[in-house]
Amino acid sequence: MDEPRNVVIGVSGGIAAYKACHLIRQFTEAGDSVRVVPTENALNFVGAATFEALSGNPVDTGVFTRVDEVQHVMVGQEADLVVVAPATADVIARIAAGRADDLLTATILVATCPVVIAPAMHTEMWLNPATQANVATLRSRGLTVLEPAHGRLTGKDSGPGRLLEPEQIAELARTVASTGPIGRGLDGVRVLISAGGTQENIDPVRFIGNRSSGRQGFALAEIAAHRGAEVTVVAGDTEDLPVPAGAEVVRVRSTRDLEQAMNSRVGSADVVIMAAAVADFRPAAEVSSKMKKGVANDALSRIELVENPDVLRGIVDKRRAGETSATIVGFAAETDDVLSNGRAKLQHKGADLLMVNSVAGGAVFGQARNSGWLIGADGSTEEIADGPKHVVATKMWDVIEAFQARRSLAN
Repeated sequence: MDEPRNVVIGVSGGIAAYKACHLIRQFTEAGDSVRVVPTENALNFVGAATFEALSGNPVDTGVFTRVDEVQHVMVGQEADLVVVAPATADVIARIAAGRADDLLTATILVATCPVVIAPAMHTEMWLNPATQANVATLRSRGLTVLEPAHGRLTGKDSGPGRLLEPEQIAELARTVASTGPIGRGLDGVRVLISAGGTQENIDPVRFIGNRSSGRQGFALAEIAAHRGAEVTVVAGDTEDLPVPAGAEVVRVRSTRDLEQAMNSRVGSADVVIMAAAVADFRPAAEVSSKMKKGVANDALSRIELVENPDVLRGIVDKRRAGETSATIVGFAAETDDVLSNGRAKLQHKGADLLMVNSVAGGAVFGQARNSGWLIGADGSTEEIADGPKHVVATKMWDVIEAFQARRSLAN
């Protein structure tokens, strides 16, 4: 567990202000001390009493309250993390201009800790050149401005500009607090990621599957999208995880479905990550009606299996055939001799990098944390220390970006 932090949650005046209540809970239930600093307009949507009750701390908006405590300086100085959610176009503009005319902007101007801004506004406002210039300014100063979600906005409008879900914001903010600002090193890079487990039907109600939740694949997609990549996720069973902001998600069920979806998109990808835990085998025949217990045949106790295609190896073969030039990253879940088995698998698969981890004792699958080694075909080995899956994803992308740079120089 991370050490408890002093977290300032800034709330600006948008309809998504109600989601800040859920965000406060994300931090308080993790043991953090939360101070809510709303703008005056935010209080038109959620009252100060609600924020005080949820955070257990007083709520002020102006620089002339509690003057004896010099709180317009003190709040920012004592913060370990500042999160502004929702951040309207107006508050983003004021922060970019270095304004300090209310407690929120003064706090951000004073803060030397990580600052994470989660935008929420209509699509036209988000895409306006003025807003995009302000966002670029904040990012250049080391603040993390998250990509907004695509979806339903106020009224009938739909598009980019929706506030990310509170659990997404909290996870990304904690990641920034642990690893530093989210940079834009993947601007324009086309990333194809598989995630989750696949399912192979036995009959209409039964299937062969595994315990993969898809969390690591989605974390990789989310970090890549916030680093500026164009991300497509081919997703099997992912437990209804929130869609990574800005990513296209293609839903599949079986390993053969996943293979087809990956193969049809790999030609345009710059980086391919096979994070899905695909089923290695499938029933030789799928029964069209539910198999009954206690009947004369024993089909349920004797299921003939056949091998599924090796999707990762197939993608490597496509690169050898000149159908893609992508950097290829695979995953290997092992229960013993993790590193030696991982190196053997990397050589067999022919990928550039392989994230190998131990799943002995129920580790990794469905869990919030991960660890392992990212081993390279060039002989490199990078240990990825135990941490939340978004932190692991961030460290993996650091290694992948460095590998990409070396590969570009070599070519």
